[in-house]
Amino acid sequence: MSDKIFNVLFLCTGNSARSIMAEGILNHIGNGHFRAFSAGSMPTGEVNPYALKQLEKENIVLENPRSKSWEEFAQPDAPQLDFVITVCDNAAGEVCPILAGQPITAHWGVFDPAAVEEEQKNIAFAQAFAILHRRISLFASLNPSNLNQLALENSVREIALIS
Repeated sequence: MSDKIFNVLFLCTGNSARSIMAEGILNHIGNGHFRAFSAGSMPTGEVNPYALKQLEKENIVLENPRSKSWEEFAQPDAPQLDFVITVCDNAAGEVCPILAGQPITAHWGVFDPAAVEEEQKNIAFAQAFAILHRRISLFASLNPSNLNQLALENSVREIALIS
């Protein structure tokens, strides 16, 4: 893999659970080749405590976790993005702001663990984490420097088929 660090933005509507966990997972397993961020179209303003608890169970530490708007990544000083991946169906259908760079986009829909009944939340967050971890592990094994644009786009989008 080249020395380039690829910037990845995970999007979800509220940026409180799935996108937060995805950010943590990729930053943890990306071996310094990827830098992950997360944002939402309508951020809740707080990170779901079950998401943080699940990350902690997996020994993944997020520095300054916060729910933030995708508008931060449309600013002139925002990082140039190489990939933008939606992890919830609502965000996938929304019109995204113009983001820095010419990112490859993909949709990896994952069910909303925050939407389940309270007594099922621990299990639901563990299941959503496992789905994200499998997909992100496959993603992190790609070598973007060695793939042409079309092959890379197809590979990133096909990862959504993994549950």
